[in-house]
Amino acid sequence: MIAADTCSLSAYFKGEQGRDVDAIAMAFAATTICIPPVVLTEMLSDPASQVAMLETVADFAVLEVLDGYWHRAGENRRLLKAKGLRCKIADSLVAQSCIDHNVALITRDEDFRHFAAHCGLKLA
Repeated sequence: MIAADTCSLSAYFKGEQGRDVDAIAMAFAATTICIPPVVLTEMLSDPASQVAMLETVADFAVLEVLDGYWHRAGENRRLLKAKGLRCKIADSLVAQSCIDHNVALITRDEDFRHFAAHCGLKLA
């Protein structure tokens, strides 16, 4: 399994180009794509989303929230903030889902590099 972030999924569905979009296309073809719960929420709440995209995203495997998830996400966010690094709450939750399930994340959002460097997130 490989997880996809909102920005890369949006780019894929808009027909944009990029390594992340290519990685999503390969994950689709291999049926190995999954998403953190926060990504599902972000995708479904976008008023500009097309119906076909909403139906596709709703069918993705969603990573389960494990016991202690909220604490670990908060601790990792606190660690990054203490280092003066940028870390949005939604990004913290996406990263923690991937860390908990040991799956790499496809993303074009460079803020996730901090989670990779300091918290154990694998980037695709």
